[in-house]
Amino acid sequence: MVSATKRPSPEALLRQAKREARGRLKIFLGAAPGVGKTYAMLSEGAALRRDGQDVVVAVVETHGRAETEALLDGMEVVPRREVAYRGHQLTEMDIDAVLRRAPALALVDEYAHTNIDGSRHPKRWQDVEELLNAGIDVYTTLNVQHVESLNDVVASFTRVRVRETVPDSVFEGAEIKLVDLPPDELIDRLRDGKVYVPHEASRALGHFFSKANLSALREMALRRAALSVDRQMLHDLDASGEAGTFAAGERILVAISEQPGSDMLVRTAKRLADGLNAPWTAVHIETGRSAAFDDDARRRIAASLALAATLGATIATVPAESVIAGLRGQIEVMRATQLIIGRSQRSWWFELRHGSVVEALIHDAGDLAIHVIPSPRESPATRRGLDWTRGWGRPSSYAVGLGLIALMTGAARLAEPWIGTGAVDLLYLVPVIVAATLYGLRPGLFASLVAALAFNFFFLEPRHTFTIADPQSVLTMLILTGVAAVVSNLAGRLRTRARIGVRSAQENASLAAFAQMLARASDRETTAAVTCEEVARLLGVRSIILAEQGGLLQPLVARPVDAAISPIDQAAAEWAWTSGEPAGRGTNTLVASDWQFHPLKTGLGVLAILGIASEDGRDPISPDRAALLATLVGQAALAHERLHLEDEMRSLSVLEERDRLRAALLSSIGHDLRTPLTGVTAAIEALASEHPGASALPLARAEVSRLRRFLDNLVELVRLDSGGLSLDVAPVDLTDAVAAVVHDLKDLLRGHHVDFQVPAGLPLVRVDERLLHHILLNLLANAIQHGGSAGPIAIIGRRTPDAVALTVRDHGGGLEPGSEGTIFDTFEQGKGGDRHGGSGLGLAIVKGFADALGISVSASNHPDGGAAFTLTFPSALIATISDAE
Repeated sequence: MVSATKRPSPEALLRQAKREARGRLKIFLGAAPGVGKTYAMLSEGAALRRDGQDVVVAVVETHGRAETEALLDGMEVVPRREVAYRGHQLTEMDIDAVLRRAPALALVDEYAHTNIDGSRHPKRWQDVEELLNAGIDVYTTLNVQHVESLNDVVASFTRVRVRETVPDSVFEGAEIKLVDLPPDELIDRLRDGKVYVPHEASRALGHFFSKANLSALREMALRRAALSVDRQMLHDLDASGEAGTFAAGERILVAISEQPGSDMLVRTAKRLADGLNAPWTAVHIETGRSAAFDDDARRRIAASLALAATLGATIATVPAESVIAGLRGQIEVMRATQLIIGRSQRSWWFELRHGSVVEALIHDAGDLAIHVIPSPRESPATRRGLDWTRGWGRPSSYAVGLGLIALMTGAARLAEPWIGTGAVDLLYLVPVIVAATLYGLRPGLFASLVAALAFNFFFLEPRHTFTIADPQSVLTMLILTGVAAVVSNLAGRLRTRARIGVRSAQENASLAAFAQMLARASDRETTAAVTCEEVARLLGVRSIILAEQGGLLQPLVARPVDAAISPIDQAAAEWAWTSGEPAGRGTNTLVASDWQFHPLKTGLGVLAILGIASEDGRDPISPDRAALLATLVGQAALAHERLHLEDEMRSLSVLEERDRLRAALLSSIGHDLRTPLTGVTAAIEALASEHPGASALPLARAEVSRLRRFLDNLVELVRLDSGGLSLDVAPVDLTDAVAAVVHDLKDLLRGHHVDFQVPAGLPLVRVDERLLHHILLNLLANAIQHGGSAGPIAIIGRRTPDAVALTVRDHGGGLEPGSEGTIFDTFEQGKGGDRHGGSGLGLAIVKGFADALGISVSASNHPDGGAAFTLTFPSALIATISDAE
């Protein structure tokens, strides 16, 4: 099926040239943590260094594994850069240091890692791209659950949503090395403490690292590696021009025709692709006879291609001179190993005239496996109508051919005395060529037959009869007929090729112009207007753009401007908005709508909805224009994404400037008030020494104490926002920490009953004692303020299977429903119950300090009344016995 010689693909050569200008990427792919990816990467890097290659370690996470750390001996390690983040001193890969060092090979661990806020790139894989663009080879490690396209599949059986992912495009041109370990061996490593510490390993074995999960992840890693190898092989074959299927992996092609039963072919291909876990493509070959298809045939093609797309296939409409030529070209391009094609119930007369596509493909199959699926039998009346009428064109084309032959006959009769009868037959080639060029093959063949008969009737003896007396004239007649038939055939084929080429060139030029216009658009309205105008012009439809405005999906721009949608159309548009899938006429959802809606969807989600509708009420898009529509939708979605990102950047700049001014203002207020506050405190103490029995002294001291706490909160908030906090982490006894806070607030707690339920046996937690004191101080002060004048306050500590929880509960009016999350925002004051008053800084400080320490904090209404604020110390913060010592 594939030709012995094959021209190298220009696109493949261009990809290869780009790869050669960049560094090489090698990904050590594993099914799960602990299979040995980092160890394998370091081992290979160390071996290359011993061989004299320039290798450096850019970043490696050994996780305390001694055998992995041993491999770093003798390796050059680029120092990491230190980053202050919420009071922590964290380290990240120093990409600038690696670029300055410019090694031949850099070892970069944890490819999917998320960088700290403020880094040059948000993701480590983007750092790696910069190293590759600088010509540095990179070795890196990756678990299969971090691949973006597999994220939903992994979450479906592990019940864990992986947040750090890499796009599938990073595998383009990368070398994949699979680091495999059977599930039983990995489980043994977990139990031996070689992956996690023992108490974490026991939890992992009961959740993510179950044997079933590990087996599924291992299969996914094997398949992902095999898919990458297969794609790389195809790229190399396209670049070299080497012919052949190279069926190391299965690749399935299903041929869609206008005949009934194409949907059955699509479902068969889907089942086969699932069974073989192979990529598959659905293709419709557009030939000259496609223009004569009726509405039912076009609708069947569109429905079959849409079904294939929803089932995960790549769809394509390929123009070609014939179905056989188009399928052969597509098989060669994708190097298909299996073809699924339907065999229609054609009459023997049709196959005698046109041949059998199935038989021709089977005859030249080579190493291609062909699955022939019989199509449903058509009624005899329908079959006769299709056989005799389809593709013959309009009667006017035959009438024009007759007219041209008549004109040429008259001209030949006038010219015969000067040119002789022998040259007249050449004149008849002119109308044959014209008819074939203007109207195609069949009108050209008809013109060639009429021309031969006219030449016989008017110019061969005996004239005005169809009898030929001279044997030489019989030969002339046959030659004229043959030459006319060949010329009309060639002219018809050239006309088909020219039509396909012109249409492709027009579409490419239109798409290029469309992209340029979108690039010049600077706002949503202009972008929507350009999209509507170009879609309406290129596809010959009405178009409309809908976007979210005021929480509702509303029309933004329409072409023509008076185009409107009905309530049914609005429902289809809203379904496309929420689901991210096409809806409306010609789809599988809400087909009663007159419009067909396509979501403009990117990685940011659905940004707008494009609606199209035909003027005559038919399906708005034909199958041969489906690929063009998909390209237009993709470009429009990218344009909307660009505008959305630009708006976010502008908003971010405004927020950064606002936060900078706020921080400066708060810092100024906090420091400027300390001096007068110190003076007020000294004055109160002086009055107390002179008038020790004054009744106003306790109130004055309490208010000064409250003002001092407010200023402390203000200063700490500024330090938190500016990243100026430094942590001094040590094991802390929660019982002692709570008791110290209660002692500091003893004046405010007078009249309140404190229900102290913090058992002495709670484990120690590793935190900064000073920041924890601030957290508890603000929580208890909040409970005093909002728990009523003499309401009891409960402080409850408890141990859970994987954390330690500490709850401060008051008995006031509780939180306003829905404010449980926003109550921690800066300057947020409760509006429900009695949650009012105060500065709104205390709980913001609690949230900020808790995040800095790695503590989660939540607010809720207690079932028995009042508000409850809970601090949760995860297992990572629980101190071990060695920590306590």
